[in-house]
Amino acid sequence: MRAPALCWAAGSLLLTTLAAAPADSAPAVPGAAEVRGTAVAAARARVAGIDFGACPEGEDLPGSMRCGTVSVPLDYARPDGKQIRLTVSRARATHEDPHNSKRRVPRQGALVYNPGGPGASGMYFPLIGVLPEWKRLAAAYDLVGYAPRGVGRSAPLSCMDPKQFFKAPSPASTYPSESYKRERIAQAKAYARGCAKRAGSALRHYTSLNNARDLDVLRAALGEDKLTFMSTSYGTYFGALYATLFPSHVRRMVFDSAVNPDPDRIWYRNNLGQSAAFEGRWADLREWIAKHDDVYGLGDTARKVLRSYERAAARLAAEPAGGKVGPGQLQGAFLSAGYYDDLWPHRAKALSAYLKGDPKPLIQQAGPHPEAAAEAENASAVHTAVECNDAPWPTEWRVWDRDNTRLARVAPFETWDNVWTNLPCAYWPAPRQQPLDVRTGPGELPPTLILAGERDAATPYDGALEMHRRLSDSVLVTERDTGTHGIAGGPNPCVNGHVDAYLLEGRLPVRRAACAPRPEPEPRPAADSRKTPAAKAAAR
Repeated sequence: MRAPALCWAAGSLLLTTLAAAPADSAPAVPGAAEVRGTAVAAARARVAGIDFGACPEGEDLPGSMRCGTVSVPLDYARPDGKQIRLTVSRARATHEDPHNSKRRVPRQGALVYNPGGPGASGMYFPLIGVLPEWKRLAAAYDLVGYAPRGVGRSAPLSCMDPKQFFKAPSPASTYPSESYKRERIAQAKAYARGCAKRAGSALRHYTSLNNARDLDVLRAALGEDKLTFMSTSYGTYFGALYATLFPSHVRRMVFDSAVNPDPDRIWYRNNLGQSAAFEGRWADLREWIAKHDDVYGLGDTARKVLRSYERAAARLAAEPAGGKVGPGQLQGAFLSAGYYDDLWPHRAKALSAYLKGDPKPLIQQAGPHPEAAAEAENASAVHTAVECNDAPWPTEWRVWDRDNTRLARVAPFETWDNVWTNLPCAYWPAPRQQPLDVRTGPGELPPTLILAGERDAATPYDGALEMHRRLSDSVLVTERDTGTHGIAGGPNPCVNGHVDAYLLEGRLPVRRAACAPRPEPEPRPAADSRKTPAAKAAAR
């Protein structure tokens, strides 16, 4: 799922069915060649292992971290063909009990993490072990992060010149005109062509199924007989694919903010559901700002806050802040706040300051950062390739237009922005797969832990319910009435207690459990905490 995106009422909309799959769709289940290829690659990786050493300078990681690479086939049907190298990072288990300095904690193996995307890197994950909420896990596990295929240094994928990636200032997409739609269609077609031109025949191999196969090769390279895996957002989807493909290779798995794995929802319908859910989060944010009108002065009701936001958007359309922050950048900044409550004070403060004549906070938060263009373009390319390759998409614009015009009547905030992100999939030049039917029967898979925020918009709660239904013997822990995306290791001791009990002792509640909501953010400026685990760790 893309990383930004948006009420339960909108879920009742009757959305048009998907167009038929292209004639060149791949088989619905992985073939014997891929099964054999994965086994061959895993066996080789176990023998080769990973030669961990100093991390590349460009990764900006501390000396305490160690890095290495693991080779995987580009095409698992041809394990002796072209190989690509995935970058891996690791911090060894500390063995230090944070509550008893005299006790040495026994090592339990490697805990591998994926942060989602598609297109996100987990290379910084091992640094999170310095945070108080993670020290018990860091004592027992080697914390292992990696960059999935296409990401960062792992056979990097690109679809356009990064220098052209940030287009700012830009208009908001809330109510696009017909001429603007035609412009975005042309851009989507050009982007799809760019992916094909730059990646060539390799483009078709950036898929969730291959991400799951890569994970098994990484498990073997780490010397682990069974995988202990923790994932957030999109990572839960290919983690569920792994659980379906390799159930006997699973030790423990945590699915935090689970994607709906129903094959009929991958990915077009999941994105429609995401756009609908973000409208609810946008309302939550405005209600919180209104509650703190004495701090921000943006209005004492959600409706008044919306008027303040629209006034700022109109002003930015007439004169972009700093020449680079227009209505589109304003929308993007507040869309990202729909993911994480801890951004709410920063966005509210910036909007308030802008309307009072000080544009600097808004420019800093919403403006494009050219130094990040290459990383952002790479993440976008991988996101697009994986989602477009994974499943059939409507190939006629009229289907997209009809579904999203209908949805935007009740959920205007995020709907069209989500369309433009995914529209290259309508014109995708590579073959599409049929999604694997994620499903395990009783006793086939060790008990797994699913975490979900009840008002999460990026991965709406119905996805966690569906994941829970499909993975037999799984347990669902719900954080009530909150919507932060990714709830493990946060400020809720109830959630963290369930994670620690499971990963450290194998203990789980029966079927389902609920945790009280996390505290609402304080209405005061604070360091921007929505960063990589490394940046978070460095800030402590």
